[in-house]
Amino acid sequence: MIALKWMLPAMAGILLTLSAQAQTMADSTQKKAKKYQARPPKTQPFGASAFGPSKGTTIRWLGFAGFFVNSHGTTFMVDPVLEGFDMPVLIDFPIAPKEVPKLDAVLVTHADNDHFSVPTNQDLKGVTKAFHSTIYVDSLMQNMGLPAHGHNIGDSFNVGPVRVKLSPADHAYQNAYPGMSKRRFKNEDACGFWIKTPDGTIWATGDSRLTPSHLSMPTPDAIFFDFSDSEWHFTFEGAVKIANAYPNTPLLLCHWGSVDSPDFAPFNGDPEKLAKAIVNPGRIKVLAPGEPFTLSKLKKSTTW
Repeated sequence: MIALKWMLPAMAGILLTLSAQAQTMADSTQKKAKKYQARPPKTQPFGASAFGPSKGTTIRWLGFAGFFVNSHGTTFMVDPVLEGFDMPVLIDFPIAPKEVPKLDAVLVTHADNDHFSVPTNQDLKGVTKAFHSTIYVDSLMQNMGLPAHGHNIGDSFNVGPVRVKLSPADHAYQNAYPGMSKRRFKNEDACGFWIKTPDGTIWATGDSRLTPSHLSMPTPDAIFFDFSDSEWHFTFEGAVKIANAYPNTPLLLCHWGSVDSPDFAPFNGDPEKLAKAIVNPGRIKVLAPGEPFTLSKLKKSTTW
């Protein structure tokens, strides 16, 4: 997304691939500026106590597409952006990196800077045991000196009692626009995460166009749900298809209400519109940044 002034020199060759301007140009859904942006409830800050021992699995939305999870004392973040974003934001971040006491892992779905925040991850480096992503994003993390691990789609790894598997994504938008990047991107450069905890499964879909595999997963117990109307995401109609494919799964909304950019479709989902379009709309969770959500099993899911 937007080029990062703080990116290390070794990463300079890939800065354009992180440009919000580039994805704006790539997103043909932008026909005219919106005058309205839906906003989440007021931020609920949290501190060190949220990282302590736990008898269950608690999820907190961080804003953007980021989440913090504490599962029986094992703590990790998915796509955290907690500082330094280079567009105006609409929210207060629920915790600053310097206030994070420990993390067992950070999981990153892809290299765009609203998911892979260089300043956030640099400042979390000293308290994080391991960073996990795709092979490509791992190479960027290695250049930053992070304790990083790269994985192929379908690979699995453990974070304490939590089992994580990379799910497919289709988000190689850079290739559609000659000159955007010298690098040829592959779909496996981005991913989602299928996260199995003792209290149920979480599906962090990542950014992706809709594919048949998104509609044929085992039933998750919660989805980190991107419902922005962008052709390089699911599109709104595609997000509705995913929601209705898992009609009882709680939808923890993300990728909305965080960036002050009313003319940029990927940041502008509206929960009220979503509620009118899906079955069982009461399962939509419009969390405030930092608000806790307790994960529980819907039913026994098959193994994926």
